[in-house]
Amino acid sequence: MTLPRPPAAVVFDMDGLLFDSERLYGEAILTAAREVGCPMSRDVFLQLIGRSREANHRFLLQHYGDDYPLDALIAAWGRHFRLLAADGPPLKPGAAQLLDLLQEHRLPTAIATSSSHATVQQNLILRGIAERFQTVVAHGDYANGKPAPDPFLRAAERLGVAPINCLALEDSHNGVRSAAAAGMMTVMVPDLIASTAEIEGLGIRVVDDLRHVCRLIDLGLQ
Repeated sequence: MTLPRPPAAVVFDMDGLLFDSERLYGEAILTAAREVGCPMSRDVFLQLIGRSREANHRFLLQHYGDDYPLDALIAAWGRHFRLLAADGPPLKPGAAQLLDLLQEHRLPTAIATSSSHATVQQNLILRGIAERFQTVVAHGDYANGKPAPDPFLRAAERLGVAPINCLALEDSHNGVRSAAAAGMMTVMVPDLIASTAEIEGLGIRVVDDLRHVCRLIDLGLQ
C-alpha cells in the first residue's frame, strides 16, 4: 500500500485520531444520560462521531423527540468528560512518532476538527505538542462541518498547499467523507468505528494505527 503522490502537508483530525478521546466522550455521555434520566445507548453515541455539534443536536432531537432534555444532557456530558480528561486525553499509538517524522521532513501540519479552539488548545498544551501544528481549523472556522469538505479545504488554504497534495488522517466515516470530498489523499485509522465498503469505495487507504501512517509517508517520500 502506497500513497498516490508524496504529501506536501498533513491534516489531522483530533478526537479519536490524534487523541484517544472518543472512548472518554462515550463513557461521559452514558454517565450523563443516567444522571439526567434520559435514554442513550452506545450505538446512538457512535452515530454522533465525526459530526458537528449542531448536527448532533438535531440528530438527538430527531431520534428521541423534541422533549429530549438536550441542554441538561450536554451540560452533564461536558462536566463528566472534563473529569475523565482532567490531565488531557492520551495520544493515540504512533502519534508522537508520526509528529517527529513530519518535523524531520519539514512537512507542515494542521488540525481540522469539529471541536472548539479552546478544547484543541487545551489538549495540545497538556501534551506539549502545540508547536507541532502550523494552524488549527476548529468549530466556527467554516460554514459547513464534516462530512462537507469545508474544514479540510480551510486547512489547506491556511497551509498554502493545494488539497490534492495534502494527506488527511481521519478515524470517522464523516471525517473520511469530508477529506475525500476536499480532494485530499485520505487515510482512515479506525478508532471506535470500523471502515465499511462504502467508505473504502471513496478510494481511501485504511491502516491499523498511526505507526502505519509513518511507513506510508516514509515510502511516499523516498
